[in-house]
Amino acid sequence: MDLFEYQARDLFEKHGVPVLQGIVAETPEEAQAAAEKIGGVTVVKAQVKVGGRGKAGGVKVAKTPEEAREYASQILGMDIKGHTVKRVMIAQGADIAEEYYFSVLLDRSNRTYLAMCSVEGGMEIEQLAAERPEALARVEVDPAAGLTQEKALEIVSTAGFPEELREKVAAVIVKLGEVYAAEDATLVEVNPLVKTGDGQILALDGKVSLDDNAEFRHEDHAALEDKAAADPLEAKAKENDLNYVKLDGEVGIIGNGAGLVMSTLDVVAYAGENHGDVKPANFLDIGGGASAEVMANGLDVILNDAQVKSVFVNVFGGITACDAVANGIVKALEILGDQATKPLVVRLDGNNVEEGRRILDEANHPLVTQAKTMDEGADKAAELAHQA
Repeated sequence: MDLFEYQARDLFEKHGVPVLQGIVAETPEEAQAAAEKIGGVTVVKAQVKVGGRGKAGGVKVAKTPEEAREYASQILGMDIKGHTVKRVMIAQGADIAEEYYFSVLLDRSNRTYLAMCSVEGGMEIEQLAAERPEALARVEVDPAAGLTQEKALEIVSTAGFPEELREKVAAVIVKLGEVYAAEDATLVEVNPLVKTGDGQILALDGKVSLDDNAEFRHEDHAALEDKAAADPLEAKAKENDLNYVKLDGEVGIIGNGAGLVMSTLDVVAYAGENHGDVKPANFLDIGGGASAEVMANGLDVILNDAQVKSVFVNVFGGITACDAVANGIVKALEILGDQATKPLVVRLDGNNVEEGRRILDEANHPLVTQAKTMDEGADKAAELAHQA
């Protein structure tokens, strides 16, 4: 789950990271009131989960509360890279002397954390990383040890911070490491991390991504979810503990196992080239247990996607045998009743495959077509989607 900047700021403050005041506003009037409360120069910042806000005009400096109101009226409702601005944060202004960059993220390929840091922060950090990668220090962090003071000093030294600043910056990095570990994050980024005119080190902007797999350890994280912006189908799938991601296509996909589902997406996309260029409509992994309830929940989500014209159920029987999967499909269609209106292509293979196919043959449901191979099933599903 990606957080808005104001949510990241609140988490930073909770863990002792030095930040400035920030108040969220959803109307120009609230923005003016927030600026009056904070006092002095403020910054009106669009709250969207995408970069490039400054270049898009979504960040403006207000010298008076009236200016904050005016800028908020301009920014609210603005479209920034496909994201509509529904709220702004009124942030306390800062006397910025220097801008830096810091982030820590999960490096899956090396099974470590990766800290990245530069003495050249700001809006052009992506350009810096592309054009002068040597200016962005990359330091591996042992997950078992975390971001210790010693490791933080190594990071700032590698990044080229002057000696007199290293202790101060390292202290903030340690606090950011606490946010990363304590909140089960996969990314904590600050751009810019700044030195003010009086020598303070402050986190002026923050980006945080939380690991959904750790939700059970953080009941408070549920309040951070932007439910209004969530795709209704993805929200429904999440309620039913389904691993579902909506895509922009016409063939619904159900499989058991992430690897099999990913392969199915590729095969359907390839087959779709011969049938009007139809594409996969979703990723849906029902995991090892294909019970009637799980299958019904999966089909319910997919069949409620208006873009879906056909469904390809591709299951390899392992721990869950094919006959159990077949019974699950039959019962799921009974549960859904009239809600099931789109053709299903089912490919079963593996443990008890012959019995599974027999069960589907015997049920003889008008919406179900069986395929013996994945290629055959993908081609048939693509053909049916194109015909529809």
